[in-house]
Amino acid sequence: MGYFDAASGVPLHPVARQALMASLDEGWADPARLYREGRRARMLLDAAREAAAEAVGCRADEVVFTASGTAAVHSGIAGALAGRRRVGRHLIVSAVEHSSVLHAGEVHQAGGGSVTEVAVNREGAVVPSGYAEALRPDTALACLQSANHEVGTVQPVAEVAEVCRAAGVPLLVDAAQSLGWGPVEGDWSLLTASAHKWGGPSGVGLLVVRKGVRFAPQGPADERESGRAPGFENIPAIVAAVASLRAVRAEAVQEAARLRELTERIRTRVPQLVPDVEVVGDPERRLPGIVTFSCLYVDGETVLHELDRSGFSVSSGSSCTSSTLMPSHVLKAMGVLSEGNVRVSLPPGTQEEDVERFLSVLPGVVADVREKLGAPTPAPATVEEDVLVVDALGRRCPIPVIELAKVIGDVPMGGLVRVLSDDEAARLDIPAWCEMREQEYVGEEPADRGTAYVVRRIS
Repeated sequence: MGYFDAASGVPLHPVARQALMASLDEGWADPARLYREGRRARMLLDAAREAAAEAVGCRADEVVFTASGTAAVHSGIAGALAGRRRVGRHLIVSAVEHSSVLHAGEVHQAGGGSVTEVAVNREGAVVPSGYAEALRPDTALACLQSANHEVGTVQPVAEVAEVCRAAGVPLLVDAAQSLGWGPVEGDWSLLTASAHKWGGPSGVGLLVVRKGVRFAPQGPADERESGRAPGFENIPAIVAAVASLRAVRAEAVQEAARLRELTERIRTRVPQLVPDVEVVGDPERRLPGIVTFSCLYVDGETVLHELDRSGFSVSSGSSCTSSTLMPSHVLKAMGVLSEGNVRVSLPPGTQEEDVERFLSVLPGVVADVREKLGAPTPAPATVEEDVLVVDALGRRCPIPVIELAKVIGDVPMGGLVRVLSDDEAARLDIPAWCEMREQEYVGEEPADRGTAYVVRRIS
């Protein structure tokens, strides 16, 4: 099996499949009704809520089932902000949050609220002092993921929660990537998660709101799920989601140790097998199954397609994917290379031979893509006032960096190369290339078209 995109979704767990099929016959009725079928459905729903609360580490009446993890995030943020509107309308998020959090922040800002993004270090982690500095008297809510979905870095949730609690500000934790591995530590106030991340069926999310947190559900009133998640509960899916959560938790310690060994093997061997690679994310504080690396001089979309043809399903935060021409906001916030980015996220049960086969295939794939991209005629280089100018206008990633690499040896030590590019990815990739190749990135300069990126040769 070469499915290496568990961070996006995990195949349905066998326990979830069994629970789903069993509850289809028992959980179809309206749990709000008092007749026999309704009472039976209510018993299944209540049992699932109790089990979910046990897994999270909260009270059962603090758990709400939503239609998805994204719905849980949106409802949680909107409800918490509305509940504390008398305090103010200031929201704090990290720069590497999932897009569902950032999109909720955009809506809040468009409605007159304010949002502060807390920066991360090069490993993708926030520091608690960043949240302490962002807090204001009008701060209504802070958000922080438990672990990053693109690079696997685990965030210091407990420390940030302590900072927020001292200021009287609730902290919402997006635990979508980590809840299957264990409960989230710290004195957080709200929590969200998504069942398809741990092998449950898609279409089931969790929203936990601790007692004492001011919360005002938004949208038309609905009697179900404490008014916090409208619509008829999908009881069979909920039962299956919670059953799979309990199942993966029972295996978590042993499976985490096994996957950590496999991902460490990838982290160590990929730079040995493939030249000009940057492995990103915290090397220690990270989720068990995720390893992410970026390859210079390759088109990320092409690498993904070639790996798919070889039987491996991986994802990418590269700026050269089919969904966007903009660099991943996570990689951009970290200041690391975005071109040729590959995220490998191993699902539970991944076999050692599958990882070894991936490591045997990857070097050839990257080499072939680099050869194809290196085929075009080099961009014309001219000299302007002792500065070598590379015109890469109209050429998308990773071509501007490839052309820079071709000519850097043509300038004397201390000499400058001026790369003209109108590709937004160059703003991230050229500085990252300089750090990897031990050259000095001087900065940006205005240009008639696009932007001029200036590099000084120092090695």
